[in-house]
Amino acid sequence: MWTLRLVPPWAAKALDDAALPAALGVGGRVRIDGSALGHWDAGVAAALWSLRERLQQRGLQVELASLPAGLGEVLLLAQPGDVPREPAAPARPALQHALHEAGRTIAFFGEVLIALARWLSGRVTVRGTEVLQQLDQTGPRSAPIVLLTCALVGVMLAYMGGAQLERIGAQGFLAGVVTVGMVRELAGLMTGVILAGRVGAAFAAQLATMQAGEEVDALRVLGVDPIAHLVLPRLLALLLMAPALLAFGALAGIAAGALPALWVYGVTPAEYLQQSLRALTATHLWIGLFKGMLYAALVVAAGCREGLHAGRSAQAVGQATTAAVVKALVWIVAAACATTVGFTAMGF
Repeated sequence: MWTLRLVPPWAAKALDDAALPAALGVGGRVRIDGSALGHWDAGVAAALWSLRERLQQRGLQVELASLPAGLGEVLLLAQPGDVPREPAAPARPALQHALHEAGRTIAFFGEVLIALARWLSGRVTVRGTEVLQQLDQTGPRSAPIVLLTCALVGVMLAYMGGAQLERIGAQGFLAGVVTVGMVRELAGLMTGVILAGRVGAAFAAQLATMQAGEEVDALRVLGVDPIAHLVLPRLLALLLMAPALLAFGALAGIAAGALPALWVYGVTPAEYLQQSLRALTATHLWIGLFKGMLYAALVVAAGCREGLHAGRSAQAVGQATTAAVVKALVWIVAAACATTVGFTAMGF
């Protein structure tokens, strides 16, 4: 092994002119000892890096020993391949990871319920300006796509239902099928799906960006509950706007379903209106409203949960947004299945 000792006083040019031992062949080792250095500057770091490069090009192994504080780190950063990396955290088994995520989700739901109870009891104040801003984001700007989607679903439902009822000559009941289907099930379901892609993703991106910028941590340091300050305004805004979106979506679906009924299956306008009003009952109304409100709450929960538990990078923001949409859709479909089976079993 050849040892190069750096002893002051000296100049960086001395390293550039250092004579490399010709006797050392490929695989030899060179040790650079900087224990005698008291200080260093950028010139020293550049000269050491150049010397190390020349030694490594000859196939020699270079060891850096006892360099002043910071000099070794600069040399490592200058060659990314030598930067020490933190060992990756061991991957959790799939089942353990799923249980951990489920526990965090349940804990988040509990925190939201506690914050909601504190708001109802007057111990937490929700800013009205924030609620109004979220009302604008979730309501008027979401209404056009909700109306269009529900109208197209109403047309599809009328065509499929009419094709089956026509076989037994019961086209007159087509209005009831469309009305009950839209009011009780499809208006709320499609509204929830649209809100998951538009509102849930926006909530996740906003909160994940705040999490990455340590704004959520700043709120905690100031003694502000992030759930009450960030989640409750979004939850209240969407719950306040959900009934209007559901009503307009159901009306759009029923009105659009009248087109195939009138033009294809020969139902008269008066008959379609009469059958729609006859089929519409208070039970269908409150079940449809309950389901729609439940779907809206799940959208807010999925978006805020992923946003507040996101990582601290740009990539984590994208991952949180994607996860929020996926979870919201899965939760909505699961809730739709559970509520439909439950209400039917109870005779509603």
